[in-house]
Amino acid sequence: MIPQPLAWTLVTVSLWTAGSSQILLQEPIKVHYPAIASHEIIECDCVNISCDSVYWFRSSPQVQFLGKCNNADRVNYGLNVDETKFKFSKRGSMFVLRVMNVNTEDTGTYSCVLKDRNGKEIWKPGSLLRPGVTPPTSPPKTKPKPPVKSVCHCNKRNPSQAVGVCGSMVLWPLVGLTVGLGLALICTLYYFNRE
Repeated sequence: MIPQPLAWTLVTVSLWTAGSSQILLQEPIKVHYPAIASHEIIECDCVNISCDSVYWFRSSPQVQFLGKCNNADRVNYGLNVDETKFKFSKRGSMFVLRVMNVNTEDTGTYSCVLKDRNGKEIWKPGSLLRPGVTPPTSPPKTKPKPPVKSVCHCNKRNPSQAVGVCGSMVLWPLVGLTVGLGLALICTLYYFNRE
């Protein structure tokens, strides 16, 4: 299932870039929990294609085109986008979006669309930015219990000796149980035969 803000991003961007080959990658959305007033880096990796440019979008709840960056680090910002807030660059095989001085208004899903020289586009699901939110904690790891060792001191290498040793380990508790039941029966009969 695709989250609603991401779905609107996909519909809007596909209308803007109609006519080119498009691929939507099925990757999980990464969740970032930056501190307020910190800087956050969101990466868009060019895997298996030679990327020419990247388009960055934010959906929160409306879709906003943030800007475009190409291999030569030429940047074009979208309308009404604060150029001091968002910085685009390329590092090796990945494009990077830096969100400066993060605050709660920056909450949203940040997605990228990679484009190669032939016009083929790869849509990345993006990252969910949740500034000032405490990340969930994972449950503590439990250590597996060690296996219970057998208390039978039987010699498994020599089965003929094992019968005598292990047989007595079963026989004597049964003898004790039988004697106890016999004693209980004798006491019960004596109690009811009194005059």
